[in-house]
This record gives sequence, structure tokens and C-alpha cells, in this order.
Amino acid sequence: MSQAPHPYDPTHRHHEHLHSDRCGLCRIELDHVSVTAQGDTLLQDVNLHLHCGRLTALVGPNGAGKTTLVRALLNQIPHTGAIRHMDDRERVLRSVRTGYVPQQLPFDKMMPVTVNDLIAASLTRRPVWLGVGKKTRQRVAEALALAQAERLQNRMLGHLSGGELQRVLLAMALTPTPDLLILDEPVSGVDQNGLALFLDTVEQLKRRHHIAILLISHDWSLVRQYADEMVLLNKTVLCEGSPETVFGCETFREAFPAVSKGVE
Repeated sequence: MSQAPHPYDPTHRHHEHLHSDRCGLCRIELDHVSVTAQGDTLLQDVNLHLHCGRLTALVGPNGAGKTTLVRALLNQIPHTGAIRHMDDRERVLRSVRTGYVPQQLPFDKMMPVTVNDLIAASLTRRPVWLGVGKKTRQRVAEALALAQAERLQNRMLGHLSGGELQRVLLAMALTPTPDLLILDEPVSGVDQNGLALFLDTVEQLKRRHHIAILLISHDWSLVRQYADEMVLLNKTVLCEGSPETVFGCETFREAFPAVSKGVE
């Protein structure tokens, strides 16, 4: 098994292949996937499809295995079962490109680093302290445009609001355009204006590029509004379908009784 970066690295690119505006991926299949560690079962017999052009919300209580599932998708931990990347002709692809937006990016807010410096460092091997060339600056601007964040290019990282920083991380995750975009609690602590802009941007990208999106979130109103599919996980898949279906299933009511009363 190849060694991959830690899942919280927002610049991670997983096994790249040639890519067009409309991705060649059709779906990702998890077939009887299980993960154990030191005798503990972290995932058991997970069967799940993630489809391109669809946003799938992954929900579950703490310790349910959501992070473990993401790490299995990124081929970062050993697992049994199979994870297959299928194209629209039912052919198995050798790999897919993955973009990742973490819940937050810890850094020293006093660092003299601009948004331009951060993204440029992920696009070129040239040390940014030697200066960022014109072509690289243009690529940074194009990346930020995807996330509706062009005006942030010359801002200091430490001066960004929570919503602005998340759009910068989204821009990095989208450059180059991924087949699968993983959003790991990406708007926790973001104000309502920043939240709406971030999610509307994701919605537009999903339609324009037909990418598969996996959203991990406990913001139930967000899930209800933006998810095409919803999966309730607790070591294994307990319930899946439309948000209305999952919110209404007995296992969800048992796991989140207070939430269930609010969505009836």
C-alpha cells in the first residue's frame, strides 16, 4: 500500500490522472469495506456508492467511523473489502484525484504569509520567499476565482475571517479540479454570510464540473438544504437515501432524538 499524506493536509492530491472540466469518474463503490486497528472494529462491512454530480452527506455520532471512512477512501489505512472507481462505461479507473477541505487550518496568525504565498507554494516547487512569478500569480488568481475569492489574493492569512479562510482552502482543494471533493465539517464557526457563500460556491462547482462531493457535517439545516444523498454511519451504514428518508428512519431517531423532534 502506498504511503499518502495525512488526511488533514488541504493541499493533498491523491493519484492524479488526466482531467477535463467534466470528470471521467461516474461513481466510487465501497464494497464490504471493514477496518480494524489493535483488535477494535472501526468500520464493519460498509457498502456505499458516491456518485458524481451528487453531494453525499455523511453523518453519525462521535466515534462512528467517519474519519476512518475518509482515510480508507484516501488509501491511507489498511482495509478489507474493495474500493472501486468506476467510469460511465462501467470500467474500473486506476485512481482518482481528490480535493480536501478540513474543518480548520491551524497556523500562527502572526506569520507574514499572504494567500498568494500559500496557494503558490502548492502550485510550484520554487520557494515563495524567492518571489512568485507572473504565471504562478495568474494560476493563483484562477484558483481563487473558482471559490469566488479573487479579492483575497494579497491578504495576509492572519487577517482572514473564518469564512474567507475556508474559501481559500476550497480554492486549493479545487486546483486542479478533483474527481472527489471531501468537505470535513468545513463551515464550523463560520458566520452566516460566509456559510451561504461557501455552500453556494460548492453547489455551483458540483453542477459545473460534475464532481462527487462527500460532506461530513452535523449542521442539519445545511444537510437538508444541500445534500442529494445522506448516509447515517455508526461503524456500518445504518440508513441511507434522501435527507428526508434518513431523517425519518428509526435508527436516526434513536441516534439523534432531539434532532428528530426538530425535523418532523
